[in-house]
Amino acid sequence: MQNQQPNQQGSQRKIQIKVSDDVLKGAYANAMQVLHTKEEFILDFMNLSPHQSVGIINSRVIMSPGHFKRVILALQDNLKKYESGFGKIEEAEAPSNELGFKAN
Repeated sequence: MQNQQPNQQGSQRKIQIKVSDDVLKGAYANAMQVLHTKEEFILDFMNLSPHQSVGIINSRVIMSPGHFKRVILALQDNLKKYESGFGKIEEAEAPSNELGFKAN
């Protein structure tokens, strides 16, 4: 999602985005949990290994309900474009174990 804000003359201006090398390389996630309150949605992305009893949350994203809805619409749009170009994606099987959280 690209965000462009009109300037005082009404034209669009580009927003420059900085990204560190650590963020740019990304983090693998094979599971996600969504929590919410009235004011925000919390998305925990995690890496679960079938050979270990401990998974790791490697990223937490917190956003407003309005922005969360825009993210869902953007994801649906991109999924539709992907499947029209590469074919239908089969949904992955959900983890069979219940997730429990432990703070460090």
